[in-house]
Amino acid sequence: MATRTRAPVFCERYCPICRAARAGSPLFQKIQRLELKIFGERGCPFGRARTAYYGIPPHQTLPRKSD
Repeated sequence: MATRTRAPVFCERYCPICRAARAGSPLFQKIQRLELKIFGERGCPFGRARTAYYGIPPHQTLPRKSD
């Protein structure tokens, strides 16, 4: 029986660097690029959790749900 993991909300909703970088702030985009160089292409532990859950790295926005 597979266990279901909870959505990683910190990177998506609360991280000041990732949220501002995805919103388009040039300063935070530079900081995030530096972070991705230091921690690797999936970013910090919160970014890695987001990448594992959604399959999208922390510097890319999630696709919008279309109903």
